[in-house]
Formats: sequence, structure tokens, C-alpha cells
Amino acid sequence: VYKRQPYALEEWVQGDSVIYTRNDDYYGEMAPHQTAVLKWSTESAGRLLELQSGNADGMTFPGPEDFETIANDDTLVLLDKPEPNIFYMGFTNTFAPWDDVNVRKAVALGIDRQRIIDTFYPPGSETASHFTPCSVENGCQGDSWYDFDVEAAKALLAEAGFEDGFDTSIYYRDVTRGYLPTPGNVAADIQAQLKENLNINAEVVVVESGEFIQTSSAGGYDGIHLLGWTGDYPHVTNFLDFHFAETNLQFGDPYPEIYEPLLEASRLASADEAAPLYEEANNAIKELVPMVPVAHAGSALGATANVQGAYAPPWGCLLYT
Repeated sequence: VYKRQPYALEEWVQGDSVIYTRNDDYYGEMAPHQTAVLKWSTESAGRLLELQSGNADGMTFPGPEDFETIANDDTLVLLDKPEPNIFYMGFTNTFAPWDDVNVRKAVALGIDRQRIIDTFYPPGSETASHFTPCSVENGCQGDSWYDFDVEAAKALLAEAGFEDGFDTSIYYRDVTRGYLPTPGNVAADIQAQLKENLNINAEVVVVESGEFIQTSSAGGYDGIHLLGWTGDYPHVTNFLDFHFAETNLQFGDPYPEIYEPLLEASRLASADEAAPLYEEANNAIKELVPMVPVAHAGSALGATANVQGAYAPPWGCLLYT
């Protein structure tokens, strides 16, 4: 196994960096550098400063405000990264009031998703019409998502018995991802919109990343959880089947109206034959609202101009040179 890796781990400095050393016993072409260092920083500004100062050769996921800075700097290169992704607001239907579809639908109608994209997302981002990006075959079969409509949202809340709103929580992890470049800002805006539009009082709760994934995967949050997904491979099953399968408890009790057509579609080799089933599943997702798809984020990586062969792959999250 050792001979199959071009670099070997030398040191892990927790919270700061991982240091790799070239593996001279590697069976293939030797790595071009003796040492490779992977550093991390929560804030985009910190990563950009490392790049500008020459302490780093590349950076992942510049913040929306940094795209123009990198593009206008002759010493840097902005690398477009056409990665299929989704950011969404999830609900767990085993907790009240999220067991009421009208409450879930009210939030779907009462959040101005375009405002979030315009304010917090980089160029190339778009408001999600479906959970799966349209660049993935069969991803956008079926009806597009709901338009922003506060009055219709208030009517649904009143019908559910919450004309005066209610108290809830917004859970998220303070981890930068391509699909959610500024998680704290987005959480605060959703909190403000819930109050302004629907009189829903939402406490923002920041959770450690590992705990957040474990709890959300088990359907353990009684409020709204903010999460997303970056595609592993270019097929609609990678988005829909993972999130809405009968075995996935993230949104509470799974919905047979969603997972049954997905299971049938996954057994078909022909994309054309599977299309009506994905239409059925997507329409059921819209009707049942296990989550609100918010954004397909535009994404890019940054590199110094003197790095040769730098590119940003659409499937995967690292800068390759």
C-alpha cells in the first residue's frame, strides 16, 4: 500500500496543517516536490492572505467577496470550478411542528432564496429549482420549486394553527464549503427572514462539525438544519438516492412517495426510461417538502500565477497541479 502513494504523511499539526513528504518508493512517476503542506483556515480572508503573501500556492473556495480580488490580481489566477452542489434547509418530520407539511411548505414559500444568493454567494451561483443541479442528467425532471410568496406562506401557517408564529432553532456547523461559503451569515439571514416574514423566532445554534453530521444524519434536530452536498459522481442517484432513500433518517420518517420511484429508477440502465420516475420523485419532494433547496453555488479555486498546470476538477474538492 505504501508504494501506491506519491506522498507519505510526516506530521499532523492539529488545527493548523498536515505535512507530507515525497515517497521515493512510489511505483509511478515521482512527485515534483519534496514536501507538500496542506493548511486550513476557517476564514476566506485568511486563506487569501496566505496566497497573496506567497505562503501558499493555491487556496480552496474563496469567499464571494474575494473572487474579484483574485481575478484582478496579476500575480494570482481564479480557477472556475463547475462543481454540482446543493445547499438546503432540512426539517425532521418526527418533531413538531415540522410534522405538519403546511408548516414546512410555509417556510419554503416564506424564505427569499434569491436574496440569499444575491447577498452571500459568488458569481455563477443560482437559486435551486430542484434538489439536484440541472447539469446532472434527469436532475431537473418535474416541476420547479415554489416562488417566494409571503402571503401564501402566512395563510399556510394560519391553517396549521401558527398564525402568530412559533419558536424554533437553526442548527449549522461553522465550516466553509463550496455550497455554503459563509455559513454564519446565511444562518443569520434565514433567522431574520423567518422573523420578518413569518414571525417565527429562531435561535441560531452552532454545532461542532462531527457532532452536527452525526446528529443530522440520525434525524436528531428539532428545528431547521443547514446542510449541503457536493456530487461525488455525475449521476442523479448520487444526489437523490442518498438523501431520500428509505434507509436515510435525516428528514425523519422517510417518504415512500419519494423513495419508491427512486428505487425503481435506480434499477434502469436507460436514462430516458428512468426520467418519468425522477419526475415523480422530484414532484413528491416539492409536495412533501422534507427540505428547502436553496442554492447551487458557483465555485472557484485560487492559485498563484507561477503554478504550472493548476486546474479545478468538477468532481472533487482539491486543487491539482
